[in-house]
Amino acid sequence: MNWFSSLFGKREGDADQGGTASAEIALAPPPPASERGRGLPRFRGMAADQLGVGTRRHDRVRLNLRRAFTPARPIMDPAMLAGRTDLLRTMIRAIEDQYLHLVLFGPRGIGKTSILHVLSGIARESRYLVRYISCGERTSFDPLFRSVMVDIPLLFHARYDPASAEIEEGLSFADLLDESPLTVDRASELFSQVAGTRLLIVLDEFDRAGEADFRQSVAELIKNVSDRGSQVQLVIAGVAQNLTEIITHVPSIRRNILGLRVPNMTQDGIAELISNGQHASGMTFTSKALQLINLTALGLPYLASLVGQHAGFAALDRSSTTIDHADVHRGISQVLAHLDLRIAPDVRQRMEQAIRDGHERTLSRLAQVALANSFLLPRAEIARELNSGSNAGLGNATETLERMSKVYRLITPSVVHVADAYAFVDDGIALYLWVRMISQDAACRDAA
Repeated sequence: MNWFSSLFGKREGDADQGGTASAEIALAPPPPASERGRGLPRFRGMAADQLGVGTRRHDRVRLNLRRAFTPARPIMDPAMLAGRTDLLRTMIRAIEDQYLHLVLFGPRGIGKTSILHVLSGIARESRYLVRYISCGERTSFDPLFRSVMVDIPLLFHARYDPASAEIEEGLSFADLLDESPLTVDRASELFSQVAGTRLLIVLDEFDRAGEADFRQSVAELIKNVSDRGSQVQLVIAGVAQNLTEIITHVPSIRRNILGLRVPNMTQDGIAELISNGQHASGMTFTSKALQLINLTALGLPYLASLVGQHAGFAALDRSSTTIDHADVHRGISQVLAHLDLRIAPDVRQRMEQAIRDGHERTLSRLAQVALANSFLLPRAEIARELNSGSNAGLGNATETLERMSKVYRLITPSVVHVADAYAFVDDGIALYLWVRMISQDAACRDAA
């Protein structure tokens, strides 16, 4: 009997009997069409509910929760921005009073895009012309700044009379361009003619722009419009540890720009974020729930919003609008699974090997250092963390860095201009390890 005959219970040489094998597999009769798929998961609300026209209170609360905590999307509503009042005030004063260009930098998940959207909204309220652009790998100078010119009505050109035929036709600055490539000099010349308003050009995700020529051109444009006293200012943001990572090193523009690093939020800032979400969703966080979210977030608005959202869903799943610490625990478990999927399989394998080899506590402390230092691992901070309080005895900082770098290949020397610092090979490692530690500590406390 070969493997095929063994599998299907039919011996070689057996004749078919009406096409039926000697050993049949009994199948349950198919359910009625109306019952099919009943065991599959379902969306919790109708499409109309998700547009805000639902009638059931539970559905409205769930919809409000999705809008209150948006870890996957930037904040657009100024009322929902938390913990950044002082930073926004500094940015507005630099633009309005000092005529400076701004460069905003910091790690992913720190809230740069949310800050830019809120700043843009505030500027529009004051009748600024605002052009927000998210850069990409193929962003180049000519098409980007042509698109900016399209949004500047010729009404705001210093040399055109408001009653001229060109303005009556609704022409823009783009209509003054020919088909030749737009150069920095030509863009600077046109921007110097902006009058009767002020223009903000907001370039987000600037670190993604792969062309070195584009970055150099933007730096030259900043210098030119500043030297000509133009009513045009640039606000640039990107993932970076310092100013020079974002803007090509041009010493002559230092006096024209203000570099602002977006720091981790304070505990009060995270509490404000949760309070905003509480009011917007109609749900209530207990004090213990708030404390646990604050501990988990480590000042990162992305993490606070992610945990807050999942904790809210956990409460709604038990038909409650009060979020307690048990809901946060369940939310953290969901976040942990979410973060796990973001780590590349080969990196996850090396991380799990290090954990099996007894280095989980050390890795967790390294993660804490990274999250508190814009995802950097300064050697001095590592030494302080590994030899303080309950962490004493975790090992020498140099040996730890060597082991995690050479043996497990989980960290690497930092490529940025920060002396004697390392970084995880994947930012997701630090987030995962930290949330994992919080989850395990919470489980241990519950068991006790």
